[in-house]
Amino acid sequence: MARIAVIGGTGYAGRNIVTEAASRGHTVVSVSRKASSERVPGVTYLEGTLLDATSLVKELEGVDVVVSAVAPRDTMAGQVRPSIEALNTLLPADVRIGVIGGAGGSLVAPGGPRLVDTDFPEDYRAESLEMIGVLEDLQADQSGRDWFFVHPAGGFGAWNPGERTGAYRDGGDVLVTDAAGESFISGPDLGVSVVDEIESPKHVRERFSVGY
Repeated sequence: MARIAVIGGTGYAGRNIVTEAASRGHTVVSVSRKASSERVPGVTYLEGTLLDATSLVKELEGVDVVVSAVAPRDTMAGQVRPSIEALNTLLPADVRIGVIGGAGGSLVAPGGPRLVDTDFPEDYRAESLEMIGVLEDLQADQSGRDWFFVHPAGGFGAWNPGERTGAYRDGGDVLVTDAAGESFISGPDLGVSVVDEIESPKHVRERFSVGY
């Protein structure tokens, strides 16, 4: 069993990862800026922020994996990229980092282009580009730290929650779509994909997309 910390653990993506990890018997710490009234049994809840990486690292001493499920929107716009870079610098070298990015950085077909470079919603462009920057920082890292970066399907979000099926497809760096061209994964099945990667790593220092 792993000791897993999820930053943004009470948000949509984070909550689903926390729930799945706890259901499999892992030791789970959920970190969020505000205390949550809805708690998963057996999970430790901490108040903390990605913006203060130094304090956060002290609170997370002893964990094996740290997953950031923080989106660069609202007050976090422009803050996620430098904060994850600081976290990468400060965490012990044997701690694996996972990042939940957006669909925008995934490719629409092998060899490109990226989804964000096509007919992409303007309201989400800045957020997508910041998460692509996070990915580029991880890819350029020379420390040897293990990491993984997840591109959820295009239709992933709290507005379209879906159910847990326990199944998904791994598209590598290409956006996962179904036979009708739709791209979707439920919140619970995103959690399944992340915990599967933690339990049985297939993407060492790599990104991957997930969908049905």
